[in-house]
Amino acid sequence: MADEEPNHTTPLLRREWWRSRLAAFSPADSLRLKTSILAELGGSVGDLGTYIPIVLALTLVCNLDLSTTLIFTAIYNIATGLIFGIPMPVQPMKSIAAVAVSESPHLTLAQIATAGLSTAATLFILGATGLMSFFYHFIPLPVVRGVQLSQGLSFAFSAIKYIRYNQDFTTTKAASSTPRSWLGLDGLILALVCLSFIVLVTGSGEVAAEETGMSTHRTTEERRVNRRLRTLSKIPSALIVFLLGLILCFIRDPSIIHDIKLGPSKFQILKITWEDWKIGFLRGAIPQIPLSVLNSVIAVCKLSADLFPEREVTAGSAAKVSVSVGLMNMVGCWFGAMPCCHGAGGLAGQYRFGGRSGLSVVFLGLGKLFLGLLLGNSLVRILNEFPIGLLGVLLLFAGIELAMASRDMNSKEESFVMLVCAAISLTGSSAALGFVCGVVLFLLLKLRYLDCSRFRFRKSAGAESDILNP
Repeated sequence: MADEEPNHTTPLLRREWWRSRLAAFSPADSLRLKTSILAELGGSVGDLGTYIPIVLALTLVCNLDLSTTLIFTAIYNIATGLIFGIPMPVQPMKSIAAVAVSESPHLTLAQIATAGLSTAATLFILGATGLMSFFYHFIPLPVVRGVQLSQGLSFAFSAIKYIRYNQDFTTTKAASSTPRSWLGLDGLILALVCLSFIVLVTGSGEVAAEETGMSTHRTTEERRVNRRLRTLSKIPSALIVFLLGLILCFIRDPSIIHDIKLGPSKFQILKITWEDWKIGFLRGAIPQIPLSVLNSVIAVCKLSADLFPEREVTAGSAAKVSVSVGLMNMVGCWFGAMPCCHGAGGLAGQYRFGGRSGLSVVFLGLGKLFLGLLLGNSLVRILNEFPIGLLGVLLLFAGIELAMASRDMNSKEESFVMLVCAAISLTGSSAALGFVCGVVLFLLLKLRYLDCSRFRFRKSAGAESDILNP
């Protein structure tokens, strides 16, 4: 993600920092193909399991302009793909979306925008001053893994609900009293078939080894199996499932075709009052800021270091990601676009389905841009018929991939901190609460190893000198 010196926290506001980054920026390297076009295309839709439900809920409940949101998030996707060179996702700010949809009264579009702008300004300042680099360097890894584990399991739990129960995104709650039927175009059998298809194609997410001269010691059967696995890994399973869902939209309700109106909606700058700023900050930004710091910056950088060990990820990378979140929202929110951030779950999902370079999110951005300009707000009518069970399947794999990042906690002490942090985050529905408790627990455990003998020796030596020299 970046080539900064380790442990170097130079503020991004310095002119020399920007000059060095611009000189090192190479779009060709960011878009260099690492696997295959089909794999990158498959990875490009790996985060839509979280993106589509949240965007659809905000559109139906809060009158979010879907056309504007698609166009701006498309620009964000293309820019992040070029800048970071990995499938860096662009995800909705989930806490703001949850407050806007589920709490009464619902947040207005102007209040959603002010919540996003306040969060973006905070992250921009933290990144530009170097404070985010400080946080990245000193936050204990077991605490970060706890946040990742809780977010991954939270996604997985939501995915199971999407698959098992009918959903009403206008309330953000599963209609648990109405289980999904087995048959139908959004039935359990369809979801289970798609889930089985993805497992057969991608397995547990492992990458088949390339045939090299070092593999001559393998048996014929092992080489045959490895070739079969490499062939299967080239199938864009997530893309196939997503395209199937789009086809089923028109089969479920053929009248959609008559309701489609071509062309984007007109851009309009929101009229924001001081009351909107107050409500947006208190109800939306305050719960979102700690989540963005942890999951959108710290956890994303830690996860990218795990998934792309060949790329150097340092404290300066966290500052770069933080500034990225700030800049993109300071533009789009004024026009009513959905507040966005980077998310560890989105990165895990895109990697899980084949994304290995910035090309993956560039493809996604081009697709969003095409749909936003061609169909505009008519896309709401189409997405409203998308089989929710298929979104659950995509979200399940993204959540499990994110949760599996915690498997490197080898000692019992590290696992203890991670699991306590994850449990509190899940039970209290607050990553910030789990983070604080995790840090306190980590410090208490380290306090047990603190050597106080030197302090006692100095104290006794001082007392002895007082006796000898009254």
